Amino acid sequence: MLRIGLTGGIGSGKTTVAELFARRAIPVIDADAVARRLAARGQPAFHHIIERFGKEILGADQEIDRQRLRVRVFNNPQERRQLEAILHPRVRAAMHQETEELRAPYCILAIPLLIEAGFLDLVDRVLVVDADEQLQIQRVMARNNMDAEAVKKILASQISRLQRLGHAHDCIVNDADLKHLEREVERLHKAYVALSASANK
Repeated sequence: MLRIGLTGGIGSGKTTVAELFARRAIPVIDADAVARRLAARGQPAFHHIIERFGKEILGADQEIDRQRLRVRVFNNPQERRQLEAILHPRVRAAMHQETEELRAPYCILAIPLLIEAGFLDLVDRVLVVDADEQLQIQRVMARNNMDAEAVKKILASQISRLQRLGHAHDCIVNDADLKHLEREVERLHKAYVALSASANK
């Protein structure tokens, strides 16, 4: 099965693109959803995270407050690396296992830190959703009620657009409307189905 790694900077439109593939009955394995599941209360990663970061990162429901933890680690690169050391190996193993169990022409592995986290070996092709940085900042400010400086910090923690595009086999430039995204996803969907069929001959 062809494995497509979907990535892009924050606010680029990865989630919308993933949803458009899912509407075409293509399996989407989302790294953030996997991480949330693995860090849920009662899971081994939950206990490791609490041991390292303390109970002050818990919300009223006694689950990890992801926003609180995100703000903390983005202000402390060492703590961010420690969190990644807890989560990334578990996320990698879970995504690999889920991929092995799928039966489809191709699947989408939606991984925001696909390149930074060294997950490239999990995929056969890289699809980058790209957008102008100013557009990314505007989208995240509107979506997450964050100020521009906070968004810029997140962008600075990720690799540059040029570095990301350097790994791309395919690219969707998300600077227009939803109809444009629909056309781009349909174009790539047909290409991936054809690639999968030719690989299985």
